[in-house]
Amino acid sequence: MQPVIHLAVGYLCYAAYTRWNRDEAPAELPALAAIFGAALPDLVDHPLHAVGVTPVGRTFMHSLVFALPVIAAVWLLMRRRDREILGVAFAIGYLSHIATDVPWHLFWGDFHELGFLLWPITYMPAYSGVKPLGTVPVLGVEATTLWLEAVILVAGIALWRADDYPGTKPVRRLFGRS
Repeated sequence: MQPVIHLAVGYLCYAAYTRWNRDEAPAELPALAAIFGAALPDLVDHPLHAVGVTPVGRTFMHSLVFALPVIAAVWLLMRRRDREILGVAFAIGYLSHIATDVPWHLFWGDFHELGFLLWPITYMPAYSGVKPLGTVPVLGVEATTLWLEAVILVAGIALWRADDYPGTKPVRRLFGRS
């Protein structure tokens, strides 16, 4: 899945959680925590791969061996500071990232590519990339997983907009823009 799609999925998952539990849109800081959690695996693993530290772009932060302790540490830290909701939001975002990297491999039977889930215990081959979904008869073009990812991105942005862009106010304040 493309990195930006993980941000949309993280937001969609956290927004669903807040609506289910409190019947409201996400608040500013928890929304930001969820989006950051969804971004973190790629923010760490892709640069490590780019500079040759790891063999593939899904290693440390994509592995449950490392992810679960990171999530637990963030949750415990936020709980000690009476900001447990930030830990929950981070966990939802982070776990949504890992969960959305799984389905295409299951659907296409590329089970060997799920090695990232327990890396370095299990082997992780290079990611095989975008998968075909079929041909669009009217257009005569092949639809790929990128098409579905585009729909997810649009849905995430639409909900984020409808919720009045939660998570942007702290960032705008940080850069001196209200």
